[in-house]
Parts: sequence; C-alpha cells; structure tokens
Amino acid sequence: MSQSTPHCTADLTALTSRVNASAHRSVRFARVKVDAEALFIRSNQLQLISSIGNMITLTVLLVALVVTAVAYTPIRYLYDPLRLRRFPGPFLAAISPFWLTYHARRAQRYLAVDAAHKKCGKFVRISPNQVSINDPDAIQIVYGHQTGFLKSEFYDAFVSIHRGLFNTRDRGEHTRKRKIISHTFSQQAILGFEPLINKSLSLLLSRLSDMIDPATNSLTLDFLPWANYLAFDIIGDLAFGEPFHFIESGSDSNGAIRVLNDRGEWSATVGTIPWVRDWARYFLFDRFWVRGYESVQQLAKIAVTAVDRRLQKSEEELENRRDLLSFLLKATDEEGEPLPRSEVNAEALTQLIAGSDTTSNTLTHIIDLLCRNPECKTEIQAELDEAFPEITDDLALEWKDVKDLKYTAAVLDEVLRYRPTSALGLPRIVPPQGAEVCGVFFEGGTVLSVPSYSVHHDPNLWESPEEFRPERWLDISKASVEKYFIPFSYGPRSCVGRNVAVMELIKSMASILRRFDFERVYPNEETVLREGFLLKPTELWVTMSKRA
Repeated sequence: MSQSTPHCTADLTALTSRVNASAHRSVRFARVKVDAEALFIRSNQLQLISSIGNMITLTVLLVALVVTAVAYTPIRYLYDPLRLRRFPGPFLAAISPFWLTYHARRAQRYLAVDAAHKKCGKFVRISPNQVSINDPDAIQIVYGHQTGFLKSEFYDAFVSIHRGLFNTRDRGEHTRKRKIISHTFSQQAILGFEPLINKSLSLLLSRLSDMIDPATNSLTLDFLPWANYLAFDIIGDLAFGEPFHFIESGSDSNGAIRVLNDRGEWSATVGTIPWVRDWARYFLFDRFWVRGYESVQQLAKIAVTAVDRRLQKSEEELENRRDLLSFLLKATDEEGEPLPRSEVNAEALTQLIAGSDTTSNTLTHIIDLLCRNPECKTEIQAELDEAFPEITDDLALEWKDVKDLKYTAAVLDEVLRYRPTSALGLPRIVPPQGAEVCGVFFEGGTVLSVPSYSVHHDPNLWESPEEFRPERWLDISKASVEKYFIPFSYGPRSCVGRNVAVMELIKSMASILRRFDFERVYPNEETVLREGFLLKPTELWVTMSKRA
C-alpha cells in the first residue's frame, strides 16, 4: 500500500497536468474563436461605417452641389451671357434645368412644352440655356445642312458601349459613321431585308390567327406587346442575324423590351441634367434613377451577347446573310482596317434601339387611331380588299404590292403627324459665331430646339390639326409640307433608316388589317401616352376577329 502511493501520486500529477494542458488549449481556442468573432464583427462594423461614411460623403457632395447650383443660379440669371432673359417661359425654367427635368421625369415633356408655347408664343425659354422655337421656318436653320449646329450634351445620356451614329456629337465623326451606315440602307440593301421582315411578320399573322377562338371568332388581348414582339424579332434578325424569338414564346423572354423602355425614359430625363449621369445610380430616393442606370448596362449586354452569338456562326453563314450586321462587319475605317469591335457593338445597339419600339409604337398608334375613327378603318380595309380580294394563307404581303396603296400610305403619314415618333424638340447648339433664327439673333452656345409635336399640331400649318384625318394627305403633295412634317427629324442627323421603317410599317399594317378586324375593349377611355425619347402608348386592349 505504502509502495503504490508514489505511483498513484505520479499518475495523479500526470493526469492533472494533462487536464490543465487540455483546459489551457481550450481556453486558448476559445480566446482565438472569440478574437476571430470579434475581428469579424469589427470588420463588419468597419464596412458598415465605411458604407455609412460613403453615403454621408455622397449626400454631402450632392447637398453641396445643390447649394452651389442654387447660389449660382441668381448670378447666372442676372449675368445672362446668352441674353435669354428676353424670352418668356416658366420662371423655374429660367433659373434651373429642373423645370424640364420634372416634366421629363413625368414622361410628359412634350405636353408641357406645347402648353408653354400656347401661353407664351413662338419663343419659349425651357431651360437656363435653351429656347424652344415653335416655327417651321426654324427647322431648316437648326437642323439643316451646313448650318454649324451640333447636338447638345442631352445626347451624352444615351451613350453606353461607345458613341454610335445617334449620339455622336462631333460633326466629322458623324460624317464618317453615316457614310458607313448609309450603305446599309441603300435601296438595294433594303429590298434584301424584305425576306427577313416577311419571316417574322408571317409568324405573327399565324400566331394571332391560331389564338382566335374559332367558336366565337374573337380574341381579346393587349396589342402593344405583340407589336413589340414583331418589331424586336425583325430588328433582331436584321441587326444580329437572329430574331429574339419573342413572337414564338409570346413573351419578352430576355427582358429587352422592358429594359429599352426603362432606358428611354431615364436617358431622356438625365439628358436634361447630363452632369448627373454617373451619379444617378445613387439616387436611392427614387427607384426610377437606379433602374434606368441599370437598364443602360443591361441593354448594352444584350447587344454584345447577340453580336457574340452571331460571330460564332460559320464563315459561310456570315457570308450568305444580307443584314445590317453583315454590312458593319465588312465596313472599314479611314485606314482600310475593319471597324473596332466596340464600334460594331455600338452601331448594332443603335440599330436595335432605332428599329424596335419606334415601329412597334407607331403600329400600335395605327390600330388605336383606326379603332377610334371607324370610318377610316373601313376606308383602308376597302382599299386592301380591292387590292387583295382573296387571302388564303398567313404570309406577309409583298412590298411591291402595297407600296402604291394611297390611302394606306395616307394613314401612316397621318399617324406620324398626329402622334410623332419623337414628340420633343431635339436640342442643337448654336455655333460659336451665333445665328439668326426667325428674325432673332442667338449667341453661340445657346441650345435651340423645334418641338415636332407642336409643329405637327399647329393650326396655322394644318387644317383642324386635332382631328385624325388621313384624307388630308390625298389632297396635298408631300413636297408642300416637307419642311414642317418631320417624323424622322430633318437634315444630316435625320433617321438614316426611315425607308426600311416605312416599308416595315406599310407591310405590317396592310398584312394585319387585311386579315383581322379590331375593336377597342374600352372605347371611351383615353389612350395613356408616355414620353421617353419616343412617344409610346402604355397598352392597347382590343378584341380581334378574322375577316373574310
């Protein structure tokens, strides 16, 4: 017993030592764990503090910017280097761009400017450095050839990948780009596009026909999305070598339509205050600003992805295609080198924007205004019935067979007058030497614009301008109204694709109206129009039926 005691004592000592060591390690581990958790919490706190600091800094900067602008406003107003105090207009517009920004944000800028002209007359100051001129004689000077007027900073809000034909402000760069793009829209090239237009248009006719209930011969739907599906599938095929397949799926499957709408309203609003373009993503007080900024990036991504997909096709496929992208890929710069990829992407994106909701909006306006004026609908369908007495398939009508239909063309012209594609006044900068417009001298650097909606609804130019009357175009020559009928703008910056747009619209309206009849579901409700860069309806609910 006495002999075993030292061994027991030693064992006990060893066990105690191990327990102490284990406890020590546990304590160390716990301390490390606690330290790690504390470090993690500290890191999160620092990140939170940093984020809060960034937001505070941003808020301070924005407040400082606003305070500076407010402080500078009376100085600029009184100093008046452009001598614009002589022009009437809303007082807020004289001291701040925010009068125009407010109405652009509400998507009703064209109506606000038109109302200001009705109140104040021909010349209206709509921003501290901008005057709107409601006079057709101003069109040739402000937008014409060799006048020295350049696009304003408004167009910077529309740049994403790279400056394209639409948003390029430099005259030399625009001339170079237009020379490249104009070959794409030659008469021969346009005729080569017709099979691609026919493919999507015929598919739409077939889909609509299949959707109509044979028992009741009726279908109720919102026509606007289907007009969008048609326009996007056509321009997808023309610009990127493949349709978006919206008609087939019956949906905006990649979000391009939604993104383009968001981008249009955002850019038209930011264009009134272009210096906030890169800050707009932080305007968390209104989701419009963040969503719009994101839409610019998303739309660019859609275009780049579509071009990438096209370039993955075989050389033989690329060679045999006759579309917009094929012309861009074959184009060269001043040194004879192929266009850089960023420029190809930018021009393809420009064509997507210019050739999609422009035509879908107009096609929807056509159906809407014909439903609101049934005597006009009866007249155009009588012309189509006479030209095409029997329709036995869902194939698109050919351009050669519809291009000379007088009343059909008159309907399109009247729609473009009554609801112009772009209703706002496109801003241009007076050249450094200044310019005289409509008997008034403007200093260099002044921004001038001529509001197309107001000109198209001027009672001094048009008889009963608030009436939808296609017949007016049968009684006048196009040349006699050319200087004040500007649905595609005017001069060197006018729409380079107007001929293909007219072909697509005439073919579409003739093919659809020959086969189907339409009635508005809510005939007594006003059509809600919103304005981004373009004037667009928000919806058009109709009941469709097949015609004999």
